[in-house]
Amino acid sequence: MTLRTRDVRALVILGIAVAGIVFYLSRPVAPAVVSGDSTVAAAEAHLDRLRRIAATVPAKETLLRQAQSELDQRERNVLRSNTAPEAQAQLLATARRLATQEKIDLRSAEFGQPKPLGDRYGEVTAATTFECHIEQFVNFMAALSRESDLIAPSEIRINTTNNQKSIVVRMVLAGVVPRKLVPEKKGFVSF
Repeated sequence: MTLRTRDVRALVILGIAVAGIVFYLSRPVAPAVVSGDSTVAAAEAHLDRLRRIAATVPAKETLLRQAQSELDQRERNVLRSNTAPEAQAQLLATARRLATQEKIDLRSAEFGQPKPLGDRYGEVTAATTFECHIEQFVNFMAALSRESDLIAPSEIRINTTNNQKSIVVRMVLAGVVPRKLVPEKKGFVSF
C-alpha cells in the first residue's frame, strides 16, 4: 500500500495539530492574581448588603403576621361543613331565615354543582324563586349583605306580576367553601 502525497500532507497536518493540542492542554495555567484590597472591599460591600437585608426581616415578619391574621379573620366567614350538599343546605337555610324575617316565602330551591374558586376555595350555589313587594326585596338584600358568611347573589332575575306592587324574583345565591369540598375533575371521558 502506497501513500500519495495528499495523504502524507494530511498526516503531517494531523500530527502537528495533535502536538499543538497536547502542548496547549499540558502547560500550567497561571491563576489570576486578585489584589487583596478589591477582595476585602467586595467582602465588605457584600456584608453591608446582607446587613441591610437582615434589617428588613422584622418588618417583613410583622407584615406577614398582619396578613395572616387578616386572612384568618376573612376565612372565618367561609361556609364550614363536611360536604358540599351540607354547605348548600346551610346556604339555603340562611336565605330562608333572612326571607322569613321579611315575610317572604321561598318557593323552590335548586342546587348547582360546586365549582372551584381560585386555588384554595370552592363555590356552592342554591337557586330560589319567590314573590314579594319591592321594599321586602330591598330589605332582604340589605339583610343578606349584613350576613357574616361569605354569601352573595350571583344571579338575579326580576319580573313583574299583574299586581303592580309585587315582583317575582329568581335568585342564585353563591357561598364560598374550602376547596376540599369541590370534587376534582378527572379529565375527558370518551364515549
